[in-house]
Amino acid sequence: MITTIIALAAVALLVAADQITKLLISSHFEVGESKQIVGGLLDFTYVQNRGAAFGMLSNQRWIFLVLTTVIIIGICWLWVKGFIDHITGRISAVLIVAGGIGNMIDRLAMGYVVDFIDVSPLFDFAVFNVADCCVTVGAVIMAVYVLFFLDEKKLHRAGAVGEETAPEVSDDQPADE
Repeated sequence: MITTIIALAAVALLVAADQITKLLISSHFEVGESKQIVGGLLDFTYVQNRGAAFGMLSNQRWIFLVLTTVIIIGICWLWVKGFIDHITGRISAVLIVAGGIGNMIDRLAMGYVVDFIDVSPLFDFAVFNVADCCVTVGAVIMAVYVLFFLDEKKLHRAGAVGEETAPEVSDDQPADE
């Protein structure tokens, strides 16, 4: 219970950080305006992103809203059912949910997502925001969780994944060689 309360507080803080930074950018920058923050490494560039990364699926906000809702509900269900029981899984869940909510707020309120973190002086990369950072880092941590800490036996017992296709060998019969 305490872990869930801490997780909810962390989600709220991350969503607040995302929304505050987006509000600051959108109220102090014109669309397309860019300011150098760290020479040769980081600019702030105000972009209104109506799609996904690199503008893919532009103006398809309902797809993103539905998909994000399904993912958030799925993660919450897995958490409540006890499938996300390791710290790496919990941290990744918090980050993914917070990032999803942060970008959902933008899509619902404005029809686009405010992006502003621009590392193109260093890398040729899309402009992104705090919520995108949360989702990306959360996804990487989730991969670590799934690869190294997920209890697959618990998933099998709960029926969350299919049974193995290999036939079981009883103690009475010798295994085929």
